[in-house]
Amino acid sequence: MKEIFIVKNAVGGPIFIDTGKQPVDYKVEELEGGGASFTVKGLSNVVVEGILQSKDELNVFIFREYEDRPTVKTWYYVHEGPVAFDDSRDILTIVTQSSIAYVPDEYMTDMKR
Repeated sequence: MKEIFIVKNAVGGPIFIDTGKQPVDYKVEELEGGGASFTVKGLSNVVVEGILQSKDELNVFIFREYEDRPTVKTWYYVHEGPVAFDDSRDILTIVTQSSIAYVPDEYMTDMKR
């Protein structure tokens, strides 16, 4: 399985992190209620500043690509965070409030009906 982690500013906004294009050190911890806590290390100051400035409008995605079945995309919505950067440890933390997992192939099939 291949996993891609993306952090962006709302729908259509700039993409701050995309591990499909540039790897970063991150960890995901699923939380009760559908949210998750993401910790990310080693980001540039420009990326961290952009994320913190956009913290009220962030969307986080995990794409899980499998060889034997369709890709599963999970959209995590930050809403009220928290989003914080620990400068002494060089760790960005993003806590999401909710998530929606879907299979794009199935979604597109339903849309065509």
